[in-house]
Amino acid sequence: MTDQDITGLQHRLAEFAAARNWEQYHTPKNLAAALSVEASELVEIFQWLTPEESARVMEDADSAHRVTDEVADVLAYLLQFCAVLGVDPLKALAAKIERNEQRFPAP
Repeated sequence: MTDQDITGLQHRLAEFAAARNWEQYHTPKNLAAALSVEASELVEIFQWLTPEESARVMEDADSAHRVTDEVADVLAYLLQFCAVLGVDPLKALAAKIERNEQRFPAP
């Protein structure tokens, strides 16, 4: 995913929200809460699965659909959160990886 892809998705999400007058609800607090809820819904899919069952979750069409929907919801709220706060998610991730490489050097 490129910066351009992310920016385009953020614009689509902003337009979707604006058309429904939802921007008023897209505060950092509300978006962080929504992100947490959607991540929890993703966890719920795997909650009682064994490690082996969880590795095969995408083999079942219904489960795969649920997973991809929740992944989309998590990403949507994360991108909206980043847009509201002016965080570049790709730069943030790259910086975090660099810090982790320093903190946890490979053996």
